[in-house]
Amino acid sequence: MHYLTLGKTGMKVSEVGFGGIPIIRLSMEDAVAVLRRALERGVTLFDTANLYMDSEEKFGRALASERQRLVLATKSIKRDRAGVEAEINLSLERLRTDYLDLFQFHQVSQENDLEAITGPQGALEGVLRAQEAGKIRHVGVTSHSLEMAVRLVKMGLFSTIQFPFSFIEEAAAEALHPAAREANVGVMAMKPFCGGLVDRARVAFAYLRQYSDIIPLPGWDTVAGVDEVLDLYEQENVITPEDRAEMARYRQELGDKFCRRCEYCQPCPQGVLITPAMLYGIVAHRMGPAKAAAFATKIMPTVKQCIQCQECEARCPYGLPIAETIQHHLALFEEHCRVAGESEFSGGEG
Repeated sequence: MHYLTLGKTGMKVSEVGFGGIPIIRLSMEDAVAVLRRALERGVTLFDTANLYMDSEEKFGRALASERQRLVLATKSIKRDRAGVEAEINLSLERLRTDYLDLFQFHQVSQENDLEAITGPQGALEGVLRAQEAGKIRHVGVTSHSLEMAVRLVKMGLFSTIQFPFSFIEEAAAEALHPAAREANVGVMAMKPFCGGLVDRARVAFAYLRQYSDIIPLPGWDTVAGVDEVLDLYEQENVITPEDRAEMARYRQELGDKFCRRCEYCQPCPQGVLITPAMLYGIVAHRMGPAKAAAFATKIMPTVKQCIQCQECEARCPYGLPIAETIQHHLALFEEHCRVAGESEFSGGEG
């Protein structure tokens, strides 16, 4: 494992970090085991968010005893001073620490987000107060809008930025990364596995390791997954023709408008299982029509409950046409059921 300086923070961090979403689905015991494995393998940058259910508590349980040698990062989506101050204090309690190495404004992608944060009684006021009190060492930001991300790194307010980056989502390399380097803003790459849709670690990280100053934040939910990625960092990085062919296959399969499983769109007030419904097309491509239909019999019928309110689309950081997509997938599912000889939504595995 190599270590590098995280932008203007001056903090030395591991060349790959740990993203805190996937451990949500683990028990406390299993999550602690995965986190400690990453720690044993040399990971020192651990990133989570107040929004990620019990992820912060799991970080706290696993990492508190090694606090002094770690860089702990968390985030809040609150835009007002009182709200962000409350979440900072809650994060400190959950993480079992009295300071955060890095606090990040979460998902700043639209003009109204930035205006609320930086305006009177905005979250920036609360964060600066917390920084003065010693609760926060450095301040960063995350975004899913390339135009906004470039603007954010040029503002001089932030020491780091998180933005999606992978061989599927490459735009940051030309626009964001050079701007961040010029401003000495550290860059962390979220969604290195494209929200879990890329299942070949070698392919994903062969691409990412070309950018030695960009720190990927993979999320892991198994010890084996930790080892699979970190074993790659003990080898010379070589991109083979086979790797490039795999990248091309993924690009063709996913296109540029696909669900990354961030789940900001949820919950749906009508009970639609949005995320798995958004992914049905990919599932069908991989499983085949009959198996995909059987797999999704408890998922796709919930799409019929959609009332086209588009609340989910307003929350989607990628601006995906969710209502249209899930209706298309419902029609595809029904056709697959007919092909499989199923006239009713029954008999599936759920």
